[in-house]
Amino acid sequence: MEELIAKRYATALSSVSKDVKNSVEVLNVLTEAISAPEVKEALTSPIVAAEKKTEMILSALGKEIDENLVNFIRILGENKRLDLIPAIAKVLNAELQKESNQYEGVLKSSKKLEKDELTKLEATLEKYTGSKIKLKQEKTDLEGLRVSVDDLGIEVNFSKQRVKEQLIDFIKKSL
Repeated sequence: MEELIAKRYATALSSVSKDVKNSVEVLNVLTEAISAPEVKEALTSPIVAAEKKTEMILSALGKEIDENLVNFIRILGENKRLDLIPAIAKVLNAELQKESNQYEGVLKSSKKLEKDELTKLEATLEKYTGSKIKLKQEKTDLEGLRVSVDDLGIEVNFSKQRVKEQLIDFIKKSL
């Protein structure tokens, strides 16, 4: 439900904003700020007035901000939707990625890949999808590799455990 509402607000902002990319950057910064526990608590608190919440967000932005974005945040505040800023930023980021055909993905593995190996993997994914993909590495306890690009709906998993299970299944079927 939250995503549907966020899509409507994102569409409205992108239709009136002259520089959507800049607005998305500002919303991304706000998303990070809102993720702080004390800020999140203030935004969701029924004790703090909606006007105070809006002014808190606007004061964090400074003076040199696009007037359309200021009005957008005021509308979010009036409708008690300031907590939707992260979801709106996510929707707008996905739209920008789609327009530029460049996506971000996550590579999870137990050890860090070398830069040239990562580049080869990105090139292979680009060949497969037709889109430029930039991978971020995260270290996990997973024995193998797991690549996921959520915006494209891609998830590739290479694990020792899975190969073992498939090999055992194949041997059982052949007997």
